[in-house]
Amino acid sequence: MSQRYPLAELDQVPEDIRARILAVQEKAGFVPNVFLALARRPAEWRAFFAYHDALMEPESVGRASALSKGDREMIVTTTSAANQCLYCVVAHGALLRIYEKKPLVADQVAVNWRKADISERQRAMLAFAMKVCERSHEVDEADFAALHAHGFDDEDIWDIAAITAFFGLSNRLASFSGMQPNPEFFLMGRVPREKPADKPARRG
Repeated sequence: MSQRYPLAELDQVPEDIRARILAVQEKAGFVPNVFLALARRPAEWRAFFAYHDALMEPESVGRASALSKGDREMIVTTTSAANQCLYCVVAHGALLRIYEKKPLVADQVAVNWRKADISERQRAMLAFAMKVCERSHEVDEADFAALHAHGFDDEDIWDIAAITAFFGLSNRLASFSGMQPNPEFFLMGRVPREKPADKPARRG
């Protein structure tokens, strides 16, 4: 499947968006396609990433959260798999592997989160996220009680639901537009980065 809408040209986007994209490129070594795919509509780009950052990087808006970066990426990977979003499963699965330091975990939660090598706390978190993803109209007090039993408070529960809901939007934008994951994502967190000391000594 090809990209249905052209990616924005970096030199043609507004300066504030270009600066953010260049910062991501410097840190990651490449520009994730989502940044250029959404940049064709600057107002939507700014709104999307403002909400994204508030949920995925709560410290950026001065808010504390009990959910780790790995927890957040686990929610995204699991619910994106349920929504059959190739881009988000591959991209956020890469981040999940890195944050959790588990090279197999993204594949596990994407295929069957119930059998994944994760904690019981994370399993309860994903059970709730999946209910919000697939049957949010059925959420009731018993779901809150189950999460409270694992140490989540009501604000944590809001985070789980909001991340699920936000990426439901992201999944649908990525899927209908044919957004393709960058090749770099596929190996991230699977194979250790080669350090200078690991390189074989040259002979001769």
